[in-house]
Amino acid sequence: MSTTITRLQAALRSLPDQAQEPTVNDIFAPTLLRELGFQAEEIISEYKTGNGNEAVDKAARNTIEDDVFLHTRSNPYLLVELKGRDINLSSNAADYQKTVNQLKRYLLASNCQTAHWGIITNSCHIQLFRKHGKVVFPATKCISINEENIDKVIAVIKQKIAKPARALTIAVYNNKGGVGKTTTTVNLAGILAFLGKKVLTIDFDPNQQDLTNSLGLPLSPDNLYQALIDRDIKIQDVVRPYSFKKGNLELKFDVIPADKRLAEESENLLRNYLKPNTLYRKLEDSRHIYDYILIDSPPNWRVFSQLAVYAADVILIPTKHNNLFSLENAATAIKKFIPEVQQQKADGSPISLPIFFNGEKITQPQLEVAQQEIKKIIESARKEKIDLLPYFYPKYTNGKNLHIHQLPSYANIASSTFSRIPAVYRDKFAHEYYKNLAKEYFLQ
Repeated sequence: MSTTITRLQAALRSLPDQAQEPTVNDIFAPTLLRELGFQAEEIISEYKTGNGNEAVDKAARNTIEDDVFLHTRSNPYLLVELKGRDINLSSNAADYQKTVNQLKRYLLASNCQTAHWGIITNSCHIQLFRKHGKVVFPATKCISINEENIDKVIAVIKQKIAKPARALTIAVYNNKGGVGKTTTTVNLAGILAFLGKKVLTIDFDPNQQDLTNSLGLPLSPDNLYQALIDRDIKIQDVVRPYSFKKGNLELKFDVIPADKRLAEESENLLRNYLKPNTLYRKLEDSRHIYDYILIDSPPNWRVFSQLAVYAADVILIPTKHNNLFSLENAATAIKKFIPEVQQQKADGSPISLPIFFNGEKITQPQLEVAQQEIKKIIESARKEKIDLLPYFYPKYTNGKNLHIHQLPSYANIASSTFSRIPAVYRDKFAHEYYKNLAKEYFLQ
């Protein structure tokens, strides 16, 4: 009895064991893109990214009315970077990280700003990445492919690129308290709303309740608790609006307030009801409504922080230059906590964004002291074969550029908290600094 061989299986079968990149390009790539739903006129080889002479191996976009990608060569949707089978793209290989960085550079180049997705593959491994503004993060794990699983893997990738979520979900987290997580969440929400984005903020620190109080909203008795444990209650049902009016200007974003019931229940009891993916699942509908979902997380590694980090695409980590523990705790989150969640999730997210210094003025001597401590943290991690350099110095090249983004102290304005108004709506300095924060990390 004969077994029908699919096109993808046939393409893999026809590749030599050590197929070089041109062979993978000729045999595997056309079949891959066809199965992802792209026709020949919707694919361009060696697409110029706009970053010097750099070109990505394949760019693709479906035809929109009479706008044929092959003819207009504009607004790519998907980029594919191909390698030969002689290049190891397993996730722990040096060539893997080099290829990921290459794809990220292409996705952020000037001719590729409309690209939402990127793929790396050598026909032995494949991984899908999503781009949201400036942020590029995994949409699948790095998957080993073969004739047995290739059709299922590509079907999952096709479904993801066909129906992308609208939102980027951000957990604002540091295991150390007092680093301005709530201030960051509130003011980042405020500035993103000012810039025309639709934003949801979640106060997921029911014991502190700072985000809810800072906006002058009433606590939820048990609304969020019920939404989390009852599959028939949508999390959108517990959303409350926040609005700021000044003259003809009205700015709005949505809030899920802190929940009294969540604060009252014991950790052990909560874990009976709340699984690691509970908040992630509950936010499914919301990810198609908002541009950004911001989760204010507690300063610990317990049930609420774990659920918040699991629900996120990326983690934003505030630190203070004069607080060694905030730097060490950031390193612990990057080395230990976030990878734990990445292993649990099917898509390999979340990723950590680089740290930033939050809410303290800094002199050059103070900066140099902080740099010495960061050096120790990075060197200690290297002994564990973990590279923290990109998370502390994202612009470091050739031994230079120890840039860390900073928000000065006057961006954290106590009077705004007392008046229940985000600082970005009251103070021009706060407005500019949080706008810079949004541009540094999120806005392309």
